Amino acid sequence: MFVYEAGPCGYWLYRYLTGKRLACHVVAPSLIPRKAGDRVKTDRRDAITLARLMRSGDLSSIYVPGIEDEALRDLSRGRDDAMQDLKRSKRRLKSFLLRQDIRYEGRAAWNPAHLWLSEVVCPTPPQQIVFQEYLRAVSEQHERVQRVEHELHEAVQGWRLYPVVKALQALRGVELTGAVILMTELGDLTRFENPRQLMSYLGLTPSEYSSGARRHQGGITKAGNSHARRALVEGAWAYRYPAKVSRHLQLRLKSKHEIGPTWAGERPMGARLPLQNPPDPQEGCQHPSSTGAWPLAHAAAKEMLRSCGPVSPCSRRSATTRRAKACTFETAACWLWP
Repeated sequence: MFVYEAGPCGYWLYRYLTGKRLACHVVAPSLIPRKAGDRVKTDRRDAITLARLMRSGDLSSIYVPGIEDEALRDLSRGRDDAMQDLKRSKRRLKSFLLRQDIRYEGRAAWNPAHLWLSEVVCPTPPQQIVFQEYLRAVSEQHERVQRVEHELHEAVQGWRLYPVVKALQALRGVELTGAVILMTELGDLTRFENPRQLMSYLGLTPSEYSSGARRHQGGITKAGNSHARRALVEGAWAYRYPAKVSRHLQLRLKSKHEIGPTWAGERPMGARLPLQNPPDPQEGCQHPSSTGAWPLAHAAAKEMLRSCGPVSPCSRRSATTRRAKACTFETAACWLWP
């Protein structure tokens, strides 16, 4: 039996050993029990510690994605890196213009409105050169994002989880890119035995500091997968507004089997979710309770709402976000577990 810590080298060693029909486990370094006073670290000590903890059953193996799943996840994270570079380029350009007291008077400084930048003239020729370079960097990064996003949309169509990606787009705030990010990070959803495991993986469980009769719960731990959590948060902000099927959504939802009961189950963002009966299988979609999907996802939504508690003025935004994400999970009950 082999065991090693997950690191920057990926999973090629795991696949090589399992290809030789050898047992191999990959463990997360953050989940390895360590003594607080231990200040000596060597390769020999680490190997002995891993062997001892593996024998005692104190190590938890992480999920190793398949080759195709990991390839799409790399492409999805490549798009995220391109988006971060684009944001940095925009911030550099806006900071430079602010130093020159050049301000945009409209409401949106980017997208079609950023054409005003072509009319900007700096006080000196060197500053004009810097401005042109910053502007060229923004244009190049924008084209890079479009290229990677196009390749991502093309590659996902042949993926085994593409039907789940299509079904998730029936939710408000979830488009193709967001659904792809969520599914490439989560992978096979059947590996989660209960909602608590899914919430822990996403870092959505509330932090807690309790002792005796005193119980205190804080914000979410944010200790899980940050990519999937960010995709959920971005989609959850759509629940700030009333449910409305726009023309864009109508094109996405024109297939009846993709809609299912989702829009019928929409709730106001600030309201707590009542117990809701599973959808009728006669409505044209498969009954999820046969595979345990509805109770699992509905329990996840209830647990997230339970962690919200009363909303105070200082915590209104975080609690509202958690309620919106809970709405997203309950609405996706039919589709989260294929």
